[in-house]
Amino acid sequence: MSRVSRVPAPVLILIAGVLWGTIGIFGKAADLNGMGWADVAFWRAFVTGVLFLAHAVVAEVTFPRGRDLAVTIGFGLVAVAVLYGSYQLAVLTGGAGLASLLLYSAPAFVALLAWLALHERLTWREVLGIAGTLSGVALVSLSGGQGAAVGLAAVGWGLLAGFTYSLYYLFGKAMFPRYDAVALFGVALLAGSAVLAPLASFRPVAPPASLAVAGLAVVATYLPYLAYARGLLRLPATHAAVIASIEPVVAASLAALLYGERLGPAGLVGAALVLGAAVWLSLAHTAPRPRLRRLRAWRKRNDEPRPRASTPG
Repeated sequence: MSRVSRVPAPVLILIAGVLWGTIGIFGKAADLNGMGWADVAFWRAFVTGVLFLAHAVVAEVTFPRGRDLAVTIGFGLVAVAVLYGSYQLAVLTGGAGLASLLLYSAPAFVALLAWLALHERLTWREVLGIAGTLSGVALVSLSGGQGAAVGLAAVGWGLLAGFTYSLYYLFGKAMFPRYDAVALFGVALLAGSAVLAPLASFRPVAPPASLAVAGLAVVATYLPYLAYARGLLRLPATHAAVIASIEPVVAASLAALLYGERLGPAGLVGAALVLGAAVWLSLAHTAPRPRLRRLRAWRKRNDEPRPRASTPG
């Protein structure tokens, strides 16, 4: 038994959430030390992609082929490139804490995409969760703050990051049951880095910027993805999503401590609404839909052994 397998699954998910909470911290540190947003996004995707690819080769896992390979590359070209770029721009324009918070609009986008693209019916729980997310984003947009410029650009980049992050859920739903995550991320992240490469300057930077990007790739991306994937093997996905929602709390706390970023009162209420809606939508998937409940009850009734009619001896 490996050392990782001995760690309780909830602890692995908690570690992943805490590490993800450092994404904006490392990204802002790289920016403050002279590295542009495109360079940060490129090196994050490229270094993490190489790590996942090497991991997949050493572990001898199966790589996607044919149509699945094309889908994975397409996912990287669009979702990974846009997510990494928009998230870094959200950090630069609104701060690390706000960027992490708006990323948690993703569950609302998942519900909307499932309704629009997959023709899944929206339940009242999902409608309520989407409304909570929209209300929270509106309050955050209208609030002031200290050390963080809450403007349309910051909110726009943050919501774009949340939208592209929601594509990870749909991609994972289709591909994770068939392929190991390290192989998929290795291919997708390197594809995303190819899109970001023409936008990067590749100019020399100070050592602190290089260290910040290394931390962003290894500490804030590669390691939490591994911890989350291992935790999911022994914990329901909905429970994992709720535990991992500590991410924006960690991000906001570190941003306040290190960079003096603080939302105003209305922003704090909006942040609570966005985070609460994310947890609510995650829990909504655990509750069976009304039709499914009735179907299960019908099957249970029909599966119960019926008493046999007595026959004359």
